[in-house]
Amino acid sequence: MTSKSSTETTKPSSSSEPSTIPVSSSSAPTVTLTELAETAPRTKESPAQRGALTILYNAISLDFIKHLAAGGVAGAVSRTVVSPLERMKIIFQVQGPGAATYHGVFPTLAKIWREEGAMGYMRGNGTNVIRIVPYSAVQFAAYEQLKTLLMESGKSELDTPRRLLAGAGAGLASVAATYPLDIVRTRLSVQSAQLASATANLPVGPDGRPVMPKLPGIWETIKTIVRTEGGVLALYAGLFATLLGVAPYVALNFQCYEVLRKYFTRPGESGPTATRKLMCGALAGSMAQTVTYPLDVLRRRMQVTSMTSMDYTYRNTWHAVTEMLRNEGVRGFYKGLIPNYLKVAPAIGVSFLTYEWCKEALNV
Repeated sequence: MTSKSSTETTKPSSSSEPSTIPVSSSSAPTVTLTELAETAPRTKESPAQRGALTILYNAISLDFIKHLAAGGVAGAVSRTVVSPLERMKIIFQVQGPGAATYHGVFPTLAKIWREEGAMGYMRGNGTNVIRIVPYSAVQFAAYEQLKTLLMESGKSELDTPRRLLAGAGAGLASVAATYPLDIVRTRLSVQSAQLASATANLPVGPDGRPVMPKLPGIWETIKTIVRTEGGVLALYAGLFATLLGVAPYVALNFQCYEVLRKYFTRPGESGPTATRKLMCGALAGSMAQTVTYPLDVLRRRMQVTSMTSMDYTYRNTWHAVTEMLRNEGVRGFYKGLIPNYLKVAPAIGVSFLTYEWCKEALNV
């Protein structure tokens, strides 16, 4: 969808009567406002101004709204499917070198079941879905808009550098829109795991299991962070590390998916089958995560470093990197990688598949 340049003048229809205002003496010709506007000097728009106007125009278009809706649904469905693995990954990532009580994928799943029951697998998922709906919506919609903006004249698809740039921009936009909710989701997952591990001091219920106290909700967690950790800025702790990790991850994710989607499309078909789309998304997510995973671990550490129960404290991102290397080595940056593979492959596959289904249903 293209917009007309603002340098073009829209003339009134022949049925409208132009307003006339005398501009000199009674003997001078009468000049209309429309004629004055047509003869007035014009300021030429710069490429940056035209680009900004294009983004603004597209942002309020119906297609943009549809892309937002499709992206939001895709995010909610994909994250709910893999919620247990998402929580396990976060627990692994934030464990310090001297406080590791969760070991291995299946032992950890069993430990969560034993200490928290089935609901333990979904702990923090409500927050995650509330966060992922706008996050995924903004990411997919921004990517579609940036693709249109960066498309070269006469071409039907982006080259690799432009596609990576569009993906990186989409990642930055989605993080900026939802980062405080990511902080809250991480805190709730960690608090629940720590509470479940401290069973010695908990009362025992009729079934012999420890009675778990009720954890604070989303709004209560936000208020606590703001009140006790330095105000509203505390909701953006670790933002720099997050941007470092998310921008290249999303860029690689979209790039790999687009390339694989084209590769798996048979001649004469408009696109791959649903199974192949799942496969494309799974492979794309796994490849992108392999490259950027250390940055994901780093951002999780920065998000929880101010919690008093953590056995580490980092002043800034660089300090976190040096301390992790000194105390945990390179392996510290890959904690939780295996469960993350188990989570990312189906999550990204389901996300792209759901997004394309929604686009087809919404006719975009």
